[in-house]
Amino acid sequence: MNRTRLPIAVVVGANGGSERLLGVAEELGKMLIDARFRVATGGLGGVMTATSRGARQAAGWTDGSVIGVLPGLIASEANPYVDIVIPTGMNYARNTILVAMADVVIAVGGGSGTLSEIALAWQHGKPIVALDLGEGWSARLAGERLDHRRDDLLHRVENAEDAVRIARALIGSRGRIRGF
Repeated sequence: MNRTRLPIAVVVGANGGSERLLGVAEELGKMLIDARFRVATGGLGGVMTATSRGARQAAGWTDGSVIGVLPGLIASEANPYVDIVIPTGMNYARNTILVAMADVVIAVGGGSGTLSEIALAWQHGKPIVALDLGEGWSARLAGERLDHRRDDLLHRVENAEDAVRIARALIGSRGRIRGF
């Protein structure tokens, strides 16, 4: 059977952040769904909740559009805006699963967990968009090249609209990915 699937934008960011950062994350979630992406996060609080909430508010939202890949085994720990909960029981090792499912990774702020997700995305050859909102690892690494493994940079943007535009351009013709 030949079916098409929507691309997955994985949004990584901390379990906290400023009001401004969380507002941009919420706007980002909404805009990604309306741009015909599925949205996946770590499924918990902060940037993950804001992004998921925005995605659920999008006109294009349908059940199954918002995925949460949890570090623990308890599905009820997911934020209330997640449609599909994937409890892993893998703690931070779940970051590998989250990044592996991405067609594009978008970093919003973030601490050490986000830093690990950015590094994994780099090593896995995933396109990375980094929001420079003046806080977290996404701001510190925006526009940078992590190491010799790749020639590209973390694509620096300052708002949700540009993040979605760049994400769409980075996946290019794979905008509707053919699979199984």
